[in-house]
Amino acid sequence: MKKPKKQATSTVRELTGAECDALLERNHVGRIAFTFHDRVDIEPVHYVYAKGWLHGRTSPGTKLSTLRHHPWVAFEVDEIEGLYDWRSVIVHGVVNLPDGNGSPSDQEAYESTLGLIRNLVPLALAAGDPTPERQVLFRIHVDEKTGRAATTD
Repeated sequence: MKKPKKQATSTVRELTGAECDALLERNHVGRIAFTFHDRVDIEPVHYVYAKGWLHGRTSPGTKLSTLRHHPWVAFEVDEIEGLYDWRSVIVHGVVNLPDGNGSPSDQEAYESTLGLIRNLVPLALAAGDPTPERQVLFRIHVDEKTGRAATTD
């Protein structure tokens, strides 16, 4: 008679701050969640993580109008290898929309974000940009980050 196959078990643990940072640094696609008038939306975006900020770009539209009035967001990045083998980081923070036309600190934030985005997409906001509709830069200050990981025993 065959023995029943043993079911894998999973262990879930909290990620350290350094593990959260490493996961955010090695990935470039995440989901931004925002809310307005009791409605929650979530959208995928590409990003670069550097020095406590998530830097990205997006298209003009409803999301930006919402973020200008309600800038508090959650941001999530996952690495999934299997049903019981994954890592996930959630960031809470405030969106900043530097346009490069304001104060010296706004101009510096714009140039810094654009430089980081161009490390990922070299033609960003230039001729030949693969996503020319994404003309608005944003950055999210990481006010809080938490992470969890599951592993199969």
